[in-house]
Amino acid sequence: MPLNLAVKSSVCALLCLTVSLFAIVKADDPYRFFNWNVTYGDIYPLGVRQQGILINGQFPGPDIHSVTNDNLIINVFNSLKEPFLISWSGIQQRRNSFEDGVNGTTCPIPPGKNFTYILQVKDQIGSFYYFPSLAFHKAAGGFGGIRILSRPRIPVPFPDPAGDYTVLIGDWYKKNHTGLKSILDRGNKLPFPDGILINGRGPKGYSLTVEQGKTYRLRISNVGLQNSLNFRIQNHKMKLVEVEGTHTLQTTYSSLDVHVGQSYSVLITADQPGQDYYIVVSSRFTSQVLTTTGVLHYSNSAGPVSGDPPGGPTVQIDWSLNQARSIRTNLTASGPRPNPQGSYHYGLINTTKTIKISSSAGQVNGKQRYALNSVSYVAPDTPLKLADYFKIDGVFRVGSISYSPTGGGIYLDTAVMRVDYRAFVEFVFQNDEDIIQSYHLDGYSFWVVGMDGGQWTSNSRNQYNLRDAVSRSTVQVYPKSWTAIYIALDNVGMWNMRSEFWARQYLGQQFYLRVYTSSTSLRDEFPIPKNALLCGKAAGRHTRPL
Repeated sequence: MPLNLAVKSSVCALLCLTVSLFAIVKADDPYRFFNWNVTYGDIYPLGVRQQGILINGQFPGPDIHSVTNDNLIINVFNSLKEPFLISWSGIQQRRNSFEDGVNGTTCPIPPGKNFTYILQVKDQIGSFYYFPSLAFHKAAGGFGGIRILSRPRIPVPFPDPAGDYTVLIGDWYKKNHTGLKSILDRGNKLPFPDGILINGRGPKGYSLTVEQGKTYRLRISNVGLQNSLNFRIQNHKMKLVEVEGTHTLQTTYSSLDVHVGQSYSVLITADQPGQDYYIVVSSRFTSQVLTTTGVLHYSNSAGPVSGDPPGGPTVQIDWSLNQARSIRTNLTASGPRPNPQGSYHYGLINTTKTIKISSSAGQVNGKQRYALNSVSYVAPDTPLKLADYFKIDGVFRVGSISYSPTGGGIYLDTAVMRVDYRAFVEFVFQNDEDIIQSYHLDGYSFWVVGMDGGQWTSNSRNQYNLRDAVSRSTVQVYPKSWTAIYIALDNVGMWNMRSEFWARQYLGQQFYLRVYTSSTSLRDEFPIPKNALLCGKAAGRHTRPL
């Protein structure tokens, strides 16, 4: 069947089956339908032809616009020649880790086939992004912005902006993703990136038009592979208003560090004389500084940009650390619900467990690997979540990663850590390496209660922010430093904890957090989706009947 006919047929079937596929969702929550075709196509972001991953012919992919509690029905056709998955960074998938779109939860979409993600942005607001999670596809595109607006009756702590824009920034290679993957598969490290992109465009390729005197919202996400980036606009200040679903104190910055995997919302006001100004993105903590520019164009501009782009911080850790500590929650603003964000007093809750995570790099069998608590993750052929659901032995072992560093050498295993549903846990990320790290946890938002240089000890808790720490899903750990977070484990499922340095993630620096309860109530976890793909040792099993 031709692709366009297949698409039309599938859309009709999708519309008919939506209610039966996900009848658990409340009928009064709106549905938004998306039909995506994933293909390869030629792209030229740094002036040379590359094989890019396009969604409906677009690089980057289309934005997803939604409102709190919306149901998103996203039908993805895989027109590539290899398996493909999309994951939804920061979308919590409440009670539904089956839809998370990583190899530990979801079977890949086979070439020439489609899969319909059925997501609900339950009790969320804010700025996020999606990306391809398998192989090294992220280095080819396939990513795009996600925005979740507040419901009309929920107050937002700033006036409606004149415009709302997604700004995807990230480091980039001229080499195709297959070539980069081959470097890693041969046991080598990635070379230094070739450049930085702003919304898929290289130097001087991106432009944003504004009107004099008006205020605009920029949703900035670092979708790159490894580098922290500094974002700034010549002669303009940025007021931070939201971080990965949390309204923040509205602090003003002249430049902002956006670490890999992170998302921020800022307001900028076109309050300068009418001309063009540089938008600048540059790498942080690198001996060679990569820089790219775009243009903030005033509609009444009297002339082009002039002079050199404004410089930014380069290797200064203290500058970045102090900025990170200044990012705090606006306790009086409403979140996705009318109650203020500060009504949950996380600092008054006793933690039930401390889990300490330490990164390492080294050789295993003569090849480069990366590890957490000495375990370098190896993905099985059966998603962990399916093995757990169908009670399939031999796929993973709970407890295959320890709750604290072992001090031993790196070894290969399918790392799964057990934690209990409704526990309140402290995680400490200890970084003894001389590079900055960035970690993300699917399914959750957590409070970043502390970060500092040196070794974490129990005395480090004396400096924790137990009142208005920012709640987010991706956090940096500075070189030779530690970062501590608190998590309320209220979302049952199998959740990926990973490095956002994509080569490190690919070569083992990740594990799965199994948030477990013996309850089978739908109040705690949804059953397997009726349309779930089944692969590996789960092939031939049955989901629920339609």
